[in-house]
Amino acid sequence: MGKGFPEGFFWGGATAANQFEGAWNVDGRGPSVDDHITGGSYKEPRTLTVDIKPDVLYPNHDGIDFYHHYEEDIALFAEMGFNMFRMSISWSRIFPNGDDAEPNEAGLAFYDRVFDCCHAHNIEPLVTLSHYEMPYALIEKYNGWESRELIAIFEKYCKTVFERYQDKVKYWLTFNEINCGIMQFGALLETSMCRGYEGPVSGIETTMQQRCQALHHQFVASGRVVKYAHEHYPQFKMGNMDCFILSYAATCDPVDVLANHWEMNKTNWYCSDVQVRGAYPAWAPRFWRENGVKLDIQPGDMDDIAAGTVDFYPFSYYMSNIVGTHDVEQTAGNMTFGGKNPYLESTDWGWQIDPDGLRYALNLLYDRYQIPLMVVENGMGAYDEVEADGSIHDPYRIDYLKRHVRAMREAIDDGVDLMGYTWWGPIDLVSAGTGEMRKRYGFIHVDKYDDGTGTYERRRKDSFYAYQKIIKSNGTEGLDD
Repeated sequence: MGKGFPEGFFWGGATAANQFEGAWNVDGRGPSVDDHITGGSYKEPRTLTVDIKPDVLYPNHDGIDFYHHYEEDIALFAEMGFNMFRMSISWSRIFPNGDDAEPNEAGLAFYDRVFDCCHAHNIEPLVTLSHYEMPYALIEKYNGWESRELIAIFEKYCKTVFERYQDKVKYWLTFNEINCGIMQFGALLETSMCRGYEGPVSGIETTMQQRCQALHHQFVASGRVVKYAHEHYPQFKMGNMDCFILSYAATCDPVDVLANHWEMNKTNWYCSDVQVRGAYPAWAPRFWRENGVKLDIQPGDMDDIAAGTVDFYPFSYYMSNIVGTHDVEQTAGNMTFGGKNPYLESTDWGWQIDPDGLRYALNLLYDRYQIPLMVVENGMGAYDEVEADGSIHDPYRIDYLKRHVRAMREAIDDGVDLMGYTWWGPIDLVSAGTGEMRKRYGFIHVDKYDDGTGTYERRRKDSFYAYQKIIKSNGTEGLDD
């Protein structure tokens, strides 16, 4: 067992504005794509509507009302011992239509207050610039990232917040889980190519040509933004953000091994190679050819990408699956479906629990890129029960936490340069996939329910104190009891 975590390691939690901020139409904020998505469940998909209907529940509208509870919530994070808080800026809170001539001062002022509150508690903000948060007006006007026009619009937004928060935010991420854009479901939240669509979120259809072209526009935008940050704000540390979808070959059949190799190429390395190495991988032309993709690459695009490589590699990790050419039972996962591994247990929502996979992923990533890594999402959604005395006993969450922290400790002992860990949903929030509140991730319970009712009261769960103990000892205590 490794000795512990390096001095200065970042411990914290991660959130997204659209899932917990609320106040969706307050102080000049415009609607984002998430505000057009109804609630759902494990069995019933969420629905996207073109118009926001007054008689339909849109859970992201209220989230958990962090907008009015941020001081209380950040104080609770500080009580746990956080020295980092990953959050996102709502693009439509700054530019209500995405491409407005001037930013919304009330929105800018809100994040000033949030960042000031973080610093008052000695918490470093880690800010995602685009976390599944496309202003809906840009979908109506441009069909999201399908249009090259989005590059300049995104640049303007980023330059605005960089200028405003240059003395308050050091660590920035460009796009959340950008690699989800390569997959069909990514057309909703990641690239937002859903203009005019109304129906189940799983029913949006795009071509691989559209998806790769939209990603190319994001790569150019990210490259330009990172380059601009490095030139104008040398104190900034810029990262990408990938959803690391770890998979294993279903059998030792070489055909399965090759199938898994290509699946990992598509789902993981396609995007991260561009943002970390500054160029498309060598196998990309074959991938494009076999999938009917002909990219429109404008002069200067590849120079922008090469000049805007990131300083560190943050990623989400929740589970693993298997890939094979034989009959494979399917199971659920974060933003994906994959083969069920008979050696792993699963959460109530079917996500396979694989702490050893996190150690493996960290080694794969560090061997490939040799830049600092950060686990910026990791966690499990589960049903919680509030006892009569208000206590919440969640040993399942504590066990998941300890096993994954131990895996990170082993990876550090393997030689991996790991700089931080931010648990996904340190406070209960709306599930991106199902729109539920009952799928709870937090160390802090929020009295908010799937029908929209609730007092928003915050309660500490048992896991709150378990994480507090781990952080206080910098990962040397609280893992083996």
